[in-house]
Amino acid sequence: MTSVAGWAAASTPGAFPPLPRAVAQSFYRRMRAVAPAAVGAIERDRAGDPEHSFADTACGRLAGSLDDAGLRALGMWTHHRCMRFYDDDTRVGRRLIREIAGRPGLGWTVDEVRWMLRESVSAGPAAADRFTLPRAAAAQLPPADRPALGQWPDAEVPRQRRPGQSH
Repeated sequence: MTSVAGWAAASTPGAFPPLPRAVAQSFYRRMRAVAPAAVGAIERDRAGDPEHSFADTACGRLAGSLDDAGLRALGMWTHHRCMRFYDDDTRVGRRLIREIAGRPGLGWTVDEVRWMLRESVSAGPAAADRFTLPRAAAAQLPPADRPALGQWPDAEVPRQRRPGQSH
């Protein structure tokens, strides 16, 4: 698994400092762990009824079965896949990203946010939802660790759910 623009996008200077190779590789390892289940869930949901509530979908059941670290890995993998293969057939993946983005307290790290931002910038403007998950994840970081607002293109930030709200 590589990033949208390859290793160069994850490691070159720019708006976000480059990530050490070991950090990026740890992300890929975590994403590979959830990828088989994610592919299966996305494929089942593509064939299913798009009007089902999220909790009643294969993606919803997968997301509900994961702890916070697993849910972050699922979000990063889905974000990565949607950025690489953005087309009309990413509806299910984009819904999964929006659902994960709406969950508070997942414990996002600065490096995870920086990685997703690099992926989003590399994807370009054709991927309209490219900043949904990194923006929501960045909002969960301590204020001193958040990327500067000037680094963010205009994009909608999903509302965070309060603990106890249904998914």
